[in-house]
Amino acid sequence: LKILSHIDSILRSRRAPPLIYRRSKGPVQTCVKENGQECGFEHLPLTIEMWADQLMALKDLHRSLRKLSRELVPWHTADPQDNRESVRVEDLQFIVDAILEEIENKEKNNQTPSLSTLFAIVSHFQKLFDVNSLNGIYPRMNEVYTKLGEMTNAMRNLHELLQLDSSAPPTVVVDTVGKLCDIINENVTEQVQQLLGTWDIRSIINKLEEHEYFFPPFRALIQDLLCLLEISNLDDILPTVRNLK
Repeated sequence: LKILSHIDSILRSRRAPPLIYRRSKGPVQTCVKENGQECGFEHLPLTIEMWADQLMALKDLHRSLRKLSRELVPWHTADPQDNRESVRVEDLQFIVDAILEEIENKEKNNQTPSLSTLFAIVSHFQKLFDVNSLNGIYPRMNEVYTKLGEMTNAMRNLHELLQLDSSAPPTVVVDTVGKLCDIINENVTEQVQQLLGTWDIRSIINKLEEHEYFFPPFRALIQDLLCLLEISNLDDILPTVRNLK
């Protein structure tokens, strides 16, 4: 009776819901407390049975919430009480609070992309840079990043060499380089013409033909002199001939 009285007092002090904690309208089993008041215990088996069912349901609810949490917030680590046998309402509230916090953060940050948006971005990258598989995305990203860095450094150096403003677009850089090449080509052509002493193509051809006709016999003569005089340098030919006179 003391145990039943203790259970009855717990139910009363914890304010059990009326649907759970209520007296039966049938025959009542009573007992007399120490102060002489009656107490009924016919409701206790149903109350304890229902609460036991609720505790079992808490475990099922906990597993469902854990599964939902892994889907919505997979970066959250498992709570430290995840492996214990009993489940408390506080454990469930912890999971729900984490999910609600994540939802509130998403509502505050409208820039967070959805899974469909991320999938579209990945597909677009694969199409632009000819990547056939997901495994090839990161290597191609690194390659693009490296090439971009090289092009950026090259453009920066060209801006400095050509004395262009840093905001000048690539088309301006290309046009400037093209004009510079035209100027260099014109100067080279003029210098060649001055060197050969002619201003027409026919004269240049004649000069080359004369060189081709004259140079081989002259080279053979020089080789014979060097061999005959037993010397190896052209500068020694005249001194050696003078000494023979």
